[in-house]
Parts: sequence; C-alpha cells; structure tokens
Amino acid sequence: MATVLSVHAKDLKSCTIQHAAQILRQGGIIIYPTDTIYGLGCDITNPAAIERIRHIKGRDPKKPLSFICAHLNQVCQYAQVTDFAYRILKHVLPGAYTFVLPATTATPQILQSNQHTVGLRIPDHRITQALVENLGNPIISTSANRSNEAVLTDPCQLETTFGNEVDLIIESGALPIYPSSVISLLDDKIEILREGQGDLNVFKEVD
Repeated sequence: MATVLSVHAKDLKSCTIQHAAQILRQGGIIIYPTDTIYGLGCDITNPAAIERIRHIKGRDPKKPLSFICAHLNQVCQYAQVTDFAYRILKHVLPGAYTFVLPATTATPQILQSNQHTVGLRIPDHRITQALVENLGNPIISTSANRSNEAVLTDPCQLETTFGNEVDLIIESGALPIYPSSVISLLDDKIEILREGQGDLNVFKEVD
C-alpha cells in the first residue's frame, strides 16, 4: 500500500521532498499535486517506471507522455526552443500550460511522438518545482486517472483507486478538475491543441 503524505505548499518540508525524490530515483511511482490536477509521475530516465505508469493508466503506448521541468534551461535541454518559442515560454511560465516542441536527442525515445515532438510543463506549484529540482531530472506528467475515465482530484479517491499500485501519494487537498492547456509551438506558430486551465488570451499578446 502506498505511503500517503499530507503536504501543503505554504508549509513545505525538505525532508518530505527528499523522501519523494529518493523513491523516484529507485524507480518508484508517485502521485503528486500540480497547479492543475494530480499527476502520476516517475523519473523520465527510468524506462521500466514509464512502462509501469502506462500499465497503471491503461494508456495506449503510442500516445506520448509529457513531463515536468524545473526551469527554462531544463526545457531547452529536452526541446528545441527557437527565439520565438523562448519568448513565449518566458512570458507565461511557470503556469498551467503544456507546450509541444521538437524533441532533442536528450529526450528518451519512449517519450517522443512519431513526429519527434515532446510535451513539457513548468507548473506554478512549489511542491512540484521542489520535487523536480531535488531529483535533478524531469518527471512524467500525466493525469492521475485511468485512461478514458474521469480525472480524480480528491485524495481519498486517489488512495482508493491507486493505493495498491503506486509507492507514494503526496496529497495537498482537493484540486480543480481541469488539466493544463496544451499549446503547440511547432514551426514558430501558436496552435491551441487543448483548452484547459491557463489564460489563453496571453498568446494574443505575444503572437
């Protein structure tokens, strides 16, 4: 059964983050809060853990998984960021957006689409940012639910549904039910692929 830790961004303890990061380093799977919904996460450098997440969700292996970075320098390590894209990312991140960009060779093949693109996030959430920084690698960002089922945002439901399948649940109270907006910046063009949380009007200002 998963360990459940109650953590709040205003009272963030380093020992909790270090414990979670150690579980990730060992190939573990965690559920963690973001600025949108709860996510299922693992270290992106661990293929077995990625496959485990796909099995837990029942996700089509052909559908790529996005991941969370700690800062823009890390984004530029895993994605090809043009001056146009960088200007947009700098303007809106951290925030409730997932950006689709061309992948670099640093991005594991298992996380790339058939078009060699990748989805990346920098959530505006202290717990998430601290977790990625402590780990030193990005972590998978996929909603904590079974594929084709409703998103779970209540910690009790998360424990009931996934408690026997994950190693740690970091709960921070009930979260909204809306995921991040997904924005493609391919070919230096802004294309909204999914409307979710995050103000989409900001892209009119930088386009």
